[in-house]
Amino acid sequence: MEYRQLGASGLFVPVLSFGTGTFGGSNEFFKAWGQTQVAEATRLIDVCLEHGVNLFDTADIYSDGLAEEVLGKAVAGKQRDKILLSSKSTFTFGEAPNNQGSSRFHILRQIEGSLKRLGTDYLDIYHMHGFDGNTPVEETLRTLDDLIQSGKVRYIAASNFSGWHLMKSLGIAEKYGWNKYVGHQVYYSLSNREYEWELMPLGLDQNVGSLIWSPLAGGRLGGKFSRKKEWPSTGRVIEGGSPVPETTLEKEHLFKITDILEELSEETGKSISQISLNWLLQRPTVSSIIVGARNEAQLIENLGAMGWNLTTDQIKRLDKASEVEPIYPYWHQRLNLKLNPIPEFYK
Repeated sequence: MEYRQLGASGLFVPVLSFGTGTFGGSNEFFKAWGQTQVAEATRLIDVCLEHGVNLFDTADIYSDGLAEEVLGKAVAGKQRDKILLSSKSTFTFGEAPNNQGSSRFHILRQIEGSLKRLGTDYLDIYHMHGFDGNTPVEETLRTLDDLIQSGKVRYIAASNFSGWHLMKSLGIAEKYGWNKYVGHQVYYSLSNREYEWELMPLGLDQNVGSLIWSPLAGGRLGGKFSRKKEWPSTGRVIEGGSPVPETTLEKEHLFKITDILEELSEETGKSISQISLNWLLQRPTVSSIIVGARNEAQLIENLGAMGWNLTTDQIKRLDKASEVEPIYPYWHQRLNLKLNPIPEFYK
């Protein structure tokens, strides 16, 4: 297992971490993700630890808190300082008007619930699951800094922020001497590379490490979807269990990518999903890729993305197949690369 530093922090995280959105399945939306219960979850956690995967990611809203409960029971009895637990809050958790957002009220309420459900007295990484445009950024960051000072949280991270959301937060934290976001949990895959337009350059400039969610585009890069195969009639994507909306990805664009993935699979002997993950492992700012699995076989396959690298030529072929014209102002900025230098892999 390779471990990488998470942004500007001193924390090292495994390049592959395990996401628990499939744990629980307490409502219709998350049932489509998965319904893993304690016994199977415990086995998956054990497999992860056997392979050096010691970071486990969850969120309060996953199955209305049940995912945290299942994860907590699955890691119970394991040496706490040998594992890293990450959770998130911000989105709606209950019906009352204050049961959402990144206010001091909601954060303090949710952290206590998460700690109880996970059976621990601290979180290694605590994310704001999304940006709250109603709450002053100062209120959010001061509360998070207090949680670090109290020992209930070790490091803080953002998730799904836009560039200005993240930069404003970093600036305010620096102004007041508060702890900064050291990580940004983002969607990034071969199918959707918008992360590269602004958030990646920001991460490079400000030393914010990325933790990638849905690296297989909600299952579309797992090998089931291809120009050569009939469009699946069952499965997570078809059942509405993908966190990546259908409207974000045209079939022809996906097929251009899977055409090359299939070629590379024959060349390397690796699976489609392993190649897709390996491509991400070689991108700038990437600290860890969060993989999920409904069963042990899926997990073992995903773990096979480590320990080897695509060649420079193979990466360029994937880059070309997956590239799309950026929206304004990014296409305009690329008209003058002397003023707006971009990472080498774009060129």
